[in-house]
Amino acid sequence: METILEQLIANFQEQTLSPFTRRHVQLPWLHGKIDTVIGMRRTGKTWFLFQVISDLLAKKTPKQSILYLNLEDERLHPMTASDLHLIPDIYFRRYPQARDGLCIFLFDEIQNIPGWEQFVRRLLDTEKIHICLTGSSAKLLSREIATSLRGRSLATEIFPFSFAEYLEHNEINTESGRRPGAGKRSLLENQLNAYLFEGGFPEIQNIAGEYRIRILQDYLNVVILRDLVERYRISNIVPLRYMIRHLMNAPASLFSVNKFYNALKSQSISCGKNTLHEYLDYLSDAYLFFQVYIHSRSERARMVNPRKIYVIDTGLINACSRSVRPEWGHLLENFVFMELRRLYDTVEYYKTESGLEVDFLVTDMHGQELLIQVAAEMETPATRLRELNALVEAMKESGLRKATIVTLNHEERMETEAGHIQILPAWLWALSLKDSSLA
Repeated sequence: METILEQLIANFQEQTLSPFTRRHVQLPWLHGKIDTVIGMRRTGKTWFLFQVISDLLAKKTPKQSILYLNLEDERLHPMTASDLHLIPDIYFRRYPQARDGLCIFLFDEIQNIPGWEQFVRRLLDTEKIHICLTGSSAKLLSREIATSLRGRSLATEIFPFSFAEYLEHNEINTESGRRPGAGKRSLLENQLNAYLFEGGFPEIQNIAGEYRIRILQDYLNVVILRDLVERYRISNIVPLRYMIRHLMNAPASLFSVNKFYNALKSQSISCGKNTLHEYLDYLSDAYLFFQVYIHSRSERARMVNPRKIYVIDTGLINACSRSVRPEWGHLLENFVFMELRRLYDTVEYYKTESGLEVDFLVTDMHGQELLIQVAAEMETPATRLRELNALVEAMKESGLRKATIVTLNHEERMETEAGHIQILPAWLWALSLKDSSLA
């Protein structure tokens, strides 16, 4: 084990970082805190660590002050907690001068080593080291980290590429603050449709459709097997797969465990309601689905009302869909949710007193709120009337004087009795999120 660790440490020092697409995420990097990077499998957590390393080197941090180890490397198996002390011992023996300054240790997939928590806490307490950890969401959840590391960590989430990151990956320049001309606008509209259909997982970019679908389906199968079945020791897999299939084919829709329970019962599939609630929480913990609650000051109202369910990636939706044609309305709403979720912890849906629904009410860290409605098109009179009525009524009730409607390609500004409504095409709205806190 010692010889292998020496080799891996030496290999990193000689390694040249491969090109990467920059993620629009930053670590808190606070003194005395461990940075943890979490998210669904294959979202690019390792590449994000390489971005962190690249930024450190750009700031003239000596490479010998940086240690990166992928603890999923098969040559380290079967590594145990009792072996972990070898890492700093070998590193400082090789680079004794590193003790004179701050060192940065980056451990990838550390959850593979049982008992890693005690080692990391000891390292933080006894050495001048800033620590960054990544792990699959199944074994390195933010709430588990808080417990294991006793409040010593801050979590940063990594999702598939946002639309802006997707454009940068495809080397499409978007000049901040400048409205594109007709040619560029057509290109961005085309890229948005491609993004909605293919999704933002880094590995599947520019891969032919047949292989892209197979890869995405493999992602889902790995999550089911390793992050759910193995981790939670699920023996009754049939209702779990039914739930995943149902949610994948009804994204951006209200979901009731009671109704789903009755649907399973009608098909003679046995599963308790409490178990179904647990399955839904497991799927959320694995970052596969997200639950959005109704906006209410009453906790009981939040819990008894159906939740809206969104999927981590629109490409995953299409890879698992039974529909021949994409449901652009649902894909667009799922897209808008994920763009919001990357920036804001509090995303809810709003229901007016008369029962009209607005897709999102977001709240930033300063308590500012914004209502956002999503509609694939606004040309049909009935659609336009329905979306505007819900938004105007919600604005009156909430006292908010500004709101946004996100569409596929319609743009308009309008004044109503309740206040200002801005209708934006999704590509423009998504890019505007880079430049304002509540776009």
